[in-house]
Amino acid sequence: MKTILILDYGSQFTQLIARTVRELHVYCEIHPPTRSAEKIAALSPCGIILSGGPESVLAKGAPQIAPEVLSSAIPVLGVCYGMQALTVALDGTVSPFTKHEYGHAEISLTETPSFLAGLPSDFSVWMSHGDSVVTPPPGFTVAATSGPSLIAAIADEKRKLYGLQFHPEVAHTHCGREILSRFVHDICDAGKEWTMPDFIQRACANITQKTEDEGVLLGLSGGVDSAVAAALLHRAIGGRLHCVLVDHGLMRAGEAEEVSEVFQNHFGINLTTIDASDKFFAELQGITDPEQKRHCIGRLFVEEFEAQAKQFGEEVKWLAQGTIYPDVVESAGVAEGGKAVIKSHHNVGGLPDKLNLKLLEPLRELFKDEVRELGLSLGLPATLINRHPFPGPGLAVRVLGEVSRSRVIVARAADEIFMQELTAAGLDAKTAQAFAVLLPVRTVGVMGDGRTYQNVIALRAVTTNDFMTADWARLPDDFLAKVSSRISNEVEGVNRVVYDISSKPPATVEWE
Repeated sequence: MKTILILDYGSQFTQLIARTVRELHVYCEIHPPTRSAEKIAALSPCGIILSGGPESVLAKGAPQIAPEVLSSAIPVLGVCYGMQALTVALDGTVSPFTKHEYGHAEISLTETPSFLAGLPSDFSVWMSHGDSVVTPPPGFTVAATSGPSLIAAIADEKRKLYGLQFHPEVAHTHCGREILSRFVHDICDAGKEWTMPDFIQRACANITQKTEDEGVLLGLSGGVDSAVAAALLHRAIGGRLHCVLVDHGLMRAGEAEEVSEVFQNHFGINLTTIDASDKFFAELQGITDPEQKRHCIGRLFVEEFEAQAKQFGEEVKWLAQGTIYPDVVESAGVAEGGKAVIKSHHNVGGLPDKLNLKLLEPLRELFKDEVRELGLSLGLPATLINRHPFPGPGLAVRVLGEVSRSRVIVARAADEIFMQELTAAGLDAKTAQAFAVLLPVRTVGVMGDGRTYQNVIALRAVTTNDFMTADWARLPDDFLAKVSSRISNEVEGVNRVVYDISSKPPATVEWE
C-alpha cells in the first residue's frame, strides 16, 4: 500500500491535511521534520507533503528541509511554511513582507502545472503568512499570484516539486481538495487503496499474527474508541479477548448498562464489570483542580485494573488500548518539544509495564471519523458509535469544583435531559458535542413563591469538523427555553440554567 509522508512543521492544520488525504483513500502518516533519512526510506513514501508552521523560515533555528528529502526524486508539495522552506532550501528568496495575508484571499493562476490544471483561473483561498516568496528557486515557475504581486504557488514540473502559499486542506479554500487529489493521485500515483474493508482484513490478520494464541485484556470505558477496539479485537481473536469495565460512578446515564448489553449480550464478548464508585468518590473528596482530578482518576483506574488483571493469571499476555492516530501525533509532538500540553491524556501511560503485559493498539492508524466508520462496519449500533465525545475522567471534569456522588447525580440528570431534547428536536446530529456542566456557584431564585439558593447548570454545544477549532452552536431560543424549563423543574437543586457562547479558541470545548 502506497504511503504519503507528511512532515509536520507545527501547523494547527497538519492533521487536516492527513484527514483529507485519507478521505481520498490514500494512506498517510505524520512525522516531525527531524525524521531521519533511514526512517523516511523505511516508509517508502510515494510523495511528501511539507506542512505549514508558526515560525518564520528566516528565524535562527527555524526548522528546515533535510537535503535528502529533495534529492530522493519523490514528489514534494510544500504548504505555506513548507513552500517557504522549499524555496530557501533550493536557493530561492523569502523575505518578510509588510502586507501580511491572513484569512480569505483571491488568487489568479498564471501557469497551469499538472496539480492545478483544469481549475478556475481565479478562486478564493485561505492564507496565513507573514513572510513571502520573492524569487522562486531556479527551475521553478510562478503558478499563481494573490493581490497585486504576491506569489501564491510555484512549480518545478521536471523535478515534481510544488509549493502553495495557501492552505488547500481547510474548507475555506475553494478547489483545495481537488489540488490535494491531483498531487497524491496524479503526481504521486497513489491508488485508492485505503478503504475500511481492506483495513479490517489487514488489522485482523496483524492482530492474529501478533498475539498468536495469547489472551488480550482491554479496558472498556463506554467511549467510542475502546468500544470499536473491542469489536475489532473480538472479530480477530474471539474468546481470547477479555474486557473489563471499571464503573467509577462518573459515566453518563445508562452507559454502563448499554455497554454490558451491547458487548456481553449482543456480541458475546467476555466482560467483567467492577463497581468501584465508592472508592473513586472517596478519593476525589476535597479535590477541585482539574489536573489533580485527572491524575487521581487515572491512578485509581490503574489500581482497579491492575487488581482485576491479576485474576486472569498467565492466560493474558497483552493489554489493548483504544489509542487513535491524533493521540499518537500529539504525543509525538510533545516528545519532540513541539506542542504544549493543555490537558493530560486519558490513556494511562506505563500501565502495560506495571502489569508486565505487551501493548496492543489496534486503532493507532485511524482518525476519529475513521474509527466511527470502522465501528459501523463491524456491526456496532449507531447509537453507540455516533454518540458525542466524552472525556476520559467522565463527569468529574463536568462537575466543576469538588466531585461528590450527589453533585454528579445533578450533572448527569441535567445532561440526560439536554441530550434527550437534542435528539427529539433532531439537533444532536447538527452539533459535534453537547453536554451540561455543574458550576461551583449557587444563585438566588424563586420557586413556589419561596426563595431558593441552588445550583447553576451551564449548557455547552459546539459545531466543528475537527475539534481543533469549534464554534458555539446556534440552538433555537424556544429549544433552549424548553431545556432550561425541564432542568429547573426536574433536576433537584437547580434553579438557573445558562448557555455557553464561547468559541475555541479562546475557550476549549470542555470546561476543565
